[in-house]
Amino acid sequence: MKLTLKKYLKSVYLRKHKPGAMRNLLTILLFALSFGATAQEQNKEILPAEIQIKTAELAAPEDLRSGVMVYGYDTAGKMVVLREGSNNLVCLADDPNKPGISISCYAKKLEPFMKRGRELTAEGKSEMEKREIRKKESEEGKLELTDVPGMVYILNGEEENYNRSTGELKDGKFRYVIYIPYATVESTGLPARPEIPGMPWLMDPGTHRAHIMVTPADKK
Repeated sequence: MKLTLKKYLKSVYLRKHKPGAMRNLLTILLFALSFGATAQEQNKEILPAEIQIKTAELAAPEDLRSGVMVYGYDTAGKMVVLREGSNNLVCLADDPNKPGISISCYAKKLEPFMKRGRELTAEGKSEMEKREIRKKESEEGKLELTDVPGMVYILNGEEENYNRSTGELKDGKFRYVIYIPYATVESTGLPARPEIPGMPWLMDPGTHRAHIMVTPADKK
């Protein structure tokens, strides 16, 4: 008769510890199972390039999808260009190391800002460190910021609604961001916080990363 991992650990643990210590053993087992689930989530299969491209395109307006540039992941998990584009949008495929589905497209004018963010993330910088570094570099003229409003389309969804064979996503939710560096409440007439669901508002006003946020309200 096979001895399960749980039974084996229990027998070993109880031989070395007092009988009342079963609760500690269960804690150890739950931690191990949680760690295993997390590791499995962070090692999702790298999808074929054509599927990554098809999914990434979903974040773009339909009439622009065929011409977007797409960044995705090679078989080693490294971010690479999967397709050179022919219009003014850049799209990012879903990151296989993160839970859920998240794809985005942005205006090419934002590429220096976005690329620098990815570089700093790869270096292990925190979100606040990234903000400070890009702020300093933009003020020093080392980092080019967009000189016109720069659009970003973000589409999020759940794993269970994603077809990994076709690249299709059901019931995804959009969020829209328009970068306007150094824009203020006074210069735009926008509030610094939304008063009702779906209302456009200005986040980080007066800074290098000032942007208009639009999160459509959930349908009732």
